[in-house]
Amino acid sequence: MNYRRCILSIAFSVITAVTVAQVKGDDDGILSQQAAARDSIAVNGALNGWWKASMKNHNARIAWWRDAKFGCFIHWGVYSTAGGEWNGKKVEGYAEHLMRKEKISRKEYADKLIQSFNPGNFDADAWVRMIKAAGMKYLVITAKHHDGVAMYPTAIGNYHIQQDPLAALSVACKKYGIRFGFYYSHAFDWEHPDAPGNDWDYKNPGGDKNLYGGVTWYNAHPELLPKAVRYVNEKAIPQILELLKRYHPDILWFDTPHKLPLSENIRILQAIRAADNKVVVNGRLARAPGVSFGDYVNTADRPAEFYPVTGDWEAIPTTNESYGYSKYDSSHKPPGFFIRLLAKAAGKGGNLLMNIGPEGNGSIDPRDTVILHTIGAWMQQYGESIYGTTASPLTVQPWGESTRKDNKLYLHVFNWQSTLYVGGLESNIRKAYLLGDKSKKPLPLKRQQSKDWLIALPAHAPDSINSVIVLETDQLKTDSVRVLDTYNITNVLRAFDATLHGNGWQYSDGKKNNYDVHNWKDTAQYISWKVRTVHDAAYRLSIKYGADAGGSFILRIGDHVIKETVQPVKTTVKSLKDIYLPAGEYDITIKANGITGKELMKLFELTMPPK
Repeated sequence: MNYRRCILSIAFSVITAVTVAQVKGDDDGILSQQAAARDSIAVNGALNGWWKASMKNHNARIAWWRDAKFGCFIHWGVYSTAGGEWNGKKVEGYAEHLMRKEKISRKEYADKLIQSFNPGNFDADAWVRMIKAAGMKYLVITAKHHDGVAMYPTAIGNYHIQQDPLAALSVACKKYGIRFGFYYSHAFDWEHPDAPGNDWDYKNPGGDKNLYGGVTWYNAHPELLPKAVRYVNEKAIPQILELLKRYHPDILWFDTPHKLPLSENIRILQAIRAADNKVVVNGRLARAPGVSFGDYVNTADRPAEFYPVTGDWEAIPTTNESYGYSKYDSSHKPPGFFIRLLAKAAGKGGNLLMNIGPEGNGSIDPRDTVILHTIGAWMQQYGESIYGTTASPLTVQPWGESTRKDNKLYLHVFNWQSTLYVGGLESNIRKAYLLGDKSKKPLPLKRQQSKDWLIALPAHAPDSINSVIVLETDQLKTDSVRVLDTYNITNVLRAFDATLHGNGWQYSDGKKNNYDVHNWKDTAQYISWKVRTVHDAAYRLSIKYGADAGGSFILRIGDHVIKETVQPVKTTVKSLKDIYLPAGEYDITIKANGITGKELMKLFELTMPPK
């Protein structure tokens, strides 16, 4: 962590705010200056004091999390009883947002949902056994979501259930060796009269009406901040400390920090660290320019692809599209999606915290049960290739993903081949075998050139979703140039895997239809991939992009120069000309030739199937 750089960044933001205030000479400028100064004091106090000290045991604190790789997120609350329905009609969107979506008053919510909450089928032991069987190593459950309802008999306030499922889950997790923790909505609370979020009962900021300046209400209307501070002091911090003292969790998980000013988020983390410096805290509690104050970074919700992240990170997919249980949401993904997603995440050095939404009566949704069972069967055989691994040094491979453990490589083969070409592995392979083969029968190997290997595989894949091959090497050494398949696998060159040249680029969040790079506003910006072909080959080229206005670009591969116009379209796959590439190394570049709108395009990928 470069503390000096971060402090300079914060100082620059304060100077900028002061300059804006001087130029504008109005109240808005003064408020901006005051807000920047407020947050700067909190950041500098943390970086030069308590937070810096708390990070001395960071590696020891997070070691179990790094090894675990796979956890279970559980969104379960009184909203689960409604199951995405209110007054006989389907409620769109996240089921756990029922109270906000339907603008249900605090009293009606309590009368109809809290008072009637009776999870007769809840069995903590059965839940945790199922989670363990699925190969998950940690569990995070909603102790309080945005509706403000404590899912345990809290001593702070009266908005809570009577049962204590958290205590039962804590006991079961200890029994089965699962790390245990809580999601807590610290900045968004629709129950408390002083908290951000509820703009239908209390006319508070932070809600859908964007009252008092919208997202940054605390900067535009600092006179309202004492109310939010009162909520933090009366409810958020006391309940968080209560959870720490009562249940001794291994991890705390926070979300929506933008509902409060950074200074308050930092203050909450300081209270946590004063009470327990061993609990892991996720990255969505407090973030400043250049630094995340959590123990790891959180990336996107519901991801399908992962943009590049440095350091420890975690993504949170969910089995369907809602996190809380919805009787109407049948968009459950196949188990294979998660098995492959797990390999993708581990191969890039990240964790998956996969969400399920149990029913209000405590039953696990049968659709989730099928997914968990299938993942568990795969993990029982191939878990070694996930647990305790680190990011793979191997470059992108057309057949799948790879993970690393010391000098072992685990090849996760999605596209099974009778002969597997492993590009960019300069190490000597001592042995290759199928993971799951107890005899570890060696697979035939052959060195190709100086950087690649051929591995002869059985005719049929051991697993139809993701078969794993183990490579034991003397010392891992790899080449960064990607090798293109020249026979039958489509080469997908994702923008997430490209080198981005110039300033201003932004990654989308990686959801199913949102894995692009954008903010392409300058002709000095361009995108490139470095590739290698080991045989002469012909390819069909296609590009996937979206654009609001358009422009034109030039794509170059060796001697081929392809000029194309960008059409305004939400998303399109456009066929380009076929090309022929002799064996060799190439830079593939896409450069703007002209930009007619706010940006050239949102680029998803370039595909190159061999002809």
